[in-house]
Amino acid sequence: MILINVKFPVKPEHADAWPEIARAFTQATLAEPGNKWFEWSRSVEDPCTYVLIEAFEDDGAAAHVDSDHFRTMQEEFPQYLSATPQIVSDQVAADGWGPMAELQVD
Repeated sequence: MILINVKFPVKPEHADAWPEIARAFTQATLAEPGNKWFEWSRSVEDPCTYVLIEAFEDDGAAAHVDSDHFRTMQEEFPQYLSATPQIVSDQVAADGWGPMAELQVD
């Protein structure tokens, strides 16, 4: 599985509207055959930073980057951002979410 985390620094004037700004891109990505998840969270430390956690089957990320909605995102998102997003992307041995070993809830 390919696991990708991206921090998006959103301009303050667009921070509250970011979920709606990113909605079409998010929905199109969730509909991709190789997508496992695509989830946005807002930083509690910096409300202008959104963190995207996404995962794809091993062969799913290439189709994502080659998609029309990805190209549209590349054209439209920069106007809303204060800096280039920062990314961590890696192949991981997992196939999905699993229970946390260090903390159990009965």
